[in-house]
Amino acid sequence: MSTPGDISTLGAVLTVAFLVAGAAITLIGSLGLLRIDTFYGRAHASTLGTTLGTAGVAIASIIYFSALEMRPALHGLLIIVFITVTAPVSLMVLVRAAVFRNEFENQPGPPEASDNEPG
Repeated sequence: MSTPGDISTLGAVLTVAFLVAGAAITLIGSLGLLRIDTFYGRAHASTLGTTLGTAGVAIASIIYFSALEMRPALHGLLIIVFITVTAPVSLMVLVRAAVFRNEFENQPGPPEASDNEPG
């Protein structure tokens, strides 16, 4: 294995770009937890931040270790696939449980699509 100083300039720039983009998307999703008022909006924001942010960090890892070892390092693809499959499924389970709880307690459910349209 090479030392971290042996990576090409292009590999380093792409790694940094994907790493910063993934971290920024994750931060935006986390800020959605603070700014959005409803449970349904919070769940949506955090799931998007997790999925896209993890994909950005995993792509940065793939680029870095592929450039460092001079061979494809595709282990990060498994991370991307698992997160892409499991995060939306867990979102659906949580939201359906919240809808069921709201119906059981006779509380208002999730906002309808027509409620979000202006006018």
